[in-house]
Amino acid sequence: MSTASVAGRGLGWYRGDCHVHSVVSNGGELTPEQLVADARAAGLDFLAATEHNTSVTHGAWSRLGGDGLLVIPGQEVVTRTGHWLALGIPSGHVVEWRYGVRDNMIDRYLDEVHGAGGLCVAAHPHAPYPSGTFMYPFQGFDVVEVWNGPWSSDVPWQANNEAALAEWGRSLAADIHQGRWRPAIGNSDTHLKNQIGVPHTVVFAEGLSPDDILAGIRAGRTWITDSLAVELSFTVSAGDRSAGIGERLEAGDGSAVVARAEVRGVPSGSVSFHTERGMVHRAPLTRSGPDAVEWRVSAADSAFVRIEVRHREGHMAALSNPIILDWSELDRTGLTWSGVS
Repeated sequence: MSTASVAGRGLGWYRGDCHVHSVVSNGGELTPEQLVADARAAGLDFLAATEHNTSVTHGAWSRLGGDGLLVIPGQEVVTRTGHWLALGIPSGHVVEWRYGVRDNMIDRYLDEVHGAGGLCVAAHPHAPYPSGTFMYPFQGFDVVEVWNGPWSSDVPWQANNEAALAEWGRSLAADIHQGRWRPAIGNSDTHLKNQIGVPHTVVFAEGLSPDDILAGIRAGRTWITDSLAVELSFTVSAGDRSAGIGERLEAGDGSAVVARAEVRGVPSGSVSFHTERGMVHRAPLTRSGPDAVEWRVSAADSAFVRIEVRHREGHMAALSNPIILDWSELDRTGLTWSGVS
């Protein structure tokens, strides 16, 4: 499996899809060669190969990376009571899947993936089919997949995604106040033609390598979108200090905090700002061109702020991980500010 950096690609934002299946997975209709060609055509920088409970195609995937596209080794671990993604596992390795929530076995396999430097993702928590609904606690997982692709549906943003986003959004306040939080990710779960990259995750990383991409995802330096045409910038500032997605803004001195979202590619849509009080502001976007929307928030009112961008019809166009506000009190307790323990 490809493990080297893509030459000439340094610090920046990278677009990729971390949940992709070929013909060896149940319901898959495309070969690895077709998927890589589709990923390149879709303008993606990376993808993760996540076959169901097998590494049989790892060799094929390893030969197809390069030329500007990074391929990260992975697996969708399909258990009896939920699915999860093991990203960045060694080539040829298979994570055990023959258990359910009652067996109390999952922690050993999360530790196994973490020990290899990999990332553990709770996949499509509210998928409406047997074994698809995620019954395990999120504790021990690094990331939650809040946006999963449409599969064979014509509905671009489905009820199970809305439920997963709501569950994750409700957990943020408590998790952040306890000193740890799990970032959100979005993936296509591609099985069929024309699905790859819908949605995909945009990652701020030191470079285009597996370690750098997974580090960016783990830190929450990411936002999610359904289209390459959508561009998003989200920052908060207080005085001469500023922070971006997944970062922390020191705002404990009472300074006014300005949250600013810049959006392109969502004509006549809307952008909304969310804190631990829920949605606190919503503004319309114009029919064309870039839009900039600002909202003032206080660290005394919320420990974070995040945004959602929706199309005119109401389905999701993009959403961000939070920016953390004033964690000075948590710092004094010695807790970490991102990721899981």
